[in-house]
Amino acid sequence: MSNTIDRLMDKYQEMGENPETYLEGLLHANPITYWDYIEVDTLLSLQKPRTPFKDEIIFIMYHQVTELFLKMIRHELEQLVDRDEINEHYMLTKIKRCTRYTSMLINSFDIMKDGMDYGQYQKFRKTLTPASGFQSVQFRYIEILCTPLKNLINREGRKRLPKNPSISDYFEHIYWKDAGHDRTSQKKTWTLQRFEERYLDDLIAFAKKMDGRTLQDQIGEMQGISALLLDALKEFDHLYNVKWPLVHLTTASHYLERDNEQKVATGGSQWKKYLHPRFQQRKFFPTLWSDIEKEQWGEIKNN
Repeated sequence: MSNTIDRLMDKYQEMGENPETYLEGLLHANPITYWDYIEVDTLLSLQKPRTPFKDEIIFIMYHQVTELFLKMIRHELEQLVDRDEINEHYMLTKIKRCTRYTSMLINSFDIMKDGMDYGQYQKFRKTLTPASGFQSVQFRYIEILCTPLKNLINREGRKRLPKNPSISDYFEHIYWKDAGHDRTSQKKTWTLQRFEERYLDDLIAFAKKMDGRTLQDQIGEMQGISALLLDALKEFDHLYNVKWPLVHLTTASHYLERDNEQKVATGGSQWKKYLHPRFQQRKFFPTLWSDIEKEQWGEIKNN
């Protein structure tokens, strides 16, 4: 105990502070509680349904939990790209965590598919228009952390790119904009317009910061990647960019495509096309995949 007190004294003295003041403060401080540390009361107050339908709160909580899992993935990726030197063991640990979180997101779609009353959903979803999960900015941050912008341009987008594209050019033709941007009429949905107003400048600034520093860039500089790490990176890439979108598509079909009727997504996107990995063609680590695997992306299970 005396050693701990000595270390505390040293800590505050090095800060130029009076240790006695801090120690005396401990005499009056209440011990922390679980509910204060986790902020349980605040957390449980964040669900604010817009309708009287009971299952709307399930829909809200599901998406809030999804955002927390996305933040956990971002947290691991940010630690990887912020390090000057990466060793295989450290990267493998972080990527396996990202894989676990992504697997939980994939499995969680059972809550969306079987955890809500179909009739209730069809009613309360109309009050959500034009909001859309498309507007989750964390998806975009995870993409930028993982891979250069050029890997987020699908085939059609690459045809439109200028010869020496800037970061702004890449964002103009990035795959996810096609969900709300009619390239023929140049009209954008209100959902996309609001998203760009809120986040586009921040995303461009972040992409400039990450230029040459993404996880794919780091992989490209590593020599002699082990089979273990290679498999872990490919597993995360496939789970996040193929399996998760396909499960999402299946769940969307359950609610939006029934009785020979295809409903419009709340954000106005062509959801059946947009959600499919064959359309997105998003690969975080394209250098790790063979030409045939990339060509069949979203159609076969990559091992």
